[in-house]
Amino acid sequence: MSDDEFMRDVLQRIATGPTLSKDLSRLDAVRAMDIILSGKADEVQAGIFLIALRMKRETDDELAGILDAINDRITPLDVAVDELICIVDPYDGYLRGVPAAPFLPAVLAACGQRVLTHGVASMGPKFGATHQAVLAAAGCQLPASREAAVIDIENSSCGWAYLVQEQLAPELAALTQLRTRIVKRPCLTTIEVALRSLVPTKSLHLVTGFVHKPYPPIYAKLAQEGGFSSSILVRGVEGGVVPSLTQPARYFVSTDGESLSQVDIEPADVGIEREERVVPLPIALQDDSLRSVKSPDNPFAGLLAKEAAQLGLAALAGEPGYTYDSLVYAGAVILHGRGLVSSMSEGAATIRRALDDGSAQACFLAASTTCTTSL
Repeated sequence: MSDDEFMRDVLQRIATGPTLSKDLSRLDAVRAMDIILSGKADEVQAGIFLIALRMKRETDDELAGILDAINDRITPLDVAVDELICIVDPYDGYLRGVPAAPFLPAVLAACGQRVLTHGVASMGPKFGATHQAVLAAAGCQLPASREAAVIDIENSSCGWAYLVQEQLAPELAALTQLRTRIVKRPCLTTIEVALRSLVPTKSLHLVTGFVHKPYPPIYAKLAQEGGFSSSILVRGVEGGVVPSLTQPARYFVSTDGESLSQVDIEPADVGIEREERVVPLPIALQDDSLRSVKSPDNPFAGLLAKEAAQLGLAALAGEPGYTYDSLVYAGAVILHGRGLVSSMSEGAATIRRALDDGSAQACFLAASTTCTTSL
């Protein structure tokens, strides 16, 4: 069957309404996604494929097959470190609060961990402030290649790196404009957290966030299929890895992609008492008419990224505040989830030391992609 005939057959199967649509096998999902990534499917076919899967709800086999197709096009690079933590926040960024997580990799690196994170400059449907936008506002020039990222991660005085999706998975990145026109989140939003590009000598660990209850088992399964040794799945604000600073939360750990171990947490566990659940927006950015314009050219995201950069750099310098506390809480969750500390309070103390003694700031500035913003 030719590629065109195959895509027609696939679309006829999955785009027949919520009760009559049929699920794809893992191999069929691999082939369909490979045709899309190779550019052999036109945009109409690609868009229908992604929307139809979402409307009928993707199966584990379909998600795994699409992940296979993407990862099959990535040649992993070896990293000469025993373990690597991959932290992935929502690619479409933040709108409701000031993001702190872009600075988390450097903080964990100061605690002896090696960390990779990845994303894009802007992504729908939110078009919020992304890690990439915040790091750029903080004066960081991102790694020019995956090889440069490897150098930074292997460097014991640095230990972290950020990769743009164009370097991580260029064929997937080429679908960004299509995803913008689709408007709603396709399954790619879920799958791209489990992309595997850099491989340590022993074990690779995924950390990502969620809001809705069905997602932890989905992410755990994808992590296992993607070659991760474990996954830490945090119920975080806006789907990120930072839990609410005012409410009870939870995170899950999986080491086999099937079983999930739930850990209930509270801000008080790490000595945090705050009135706002996130780093609050400054008065100038509390204009809902500006924030609600969810488009690629919305200036709100840029202004929010600048605010996040300013607060993040201050937190790295040991300045107390909401961003400082967000880094302490999220960092403690990761250290505890990885079994590197015996309690959340011990994890928080470890993170606070890294912030207060300047080592987190040093790791942030030590990347070969040197930050030019002075503190």
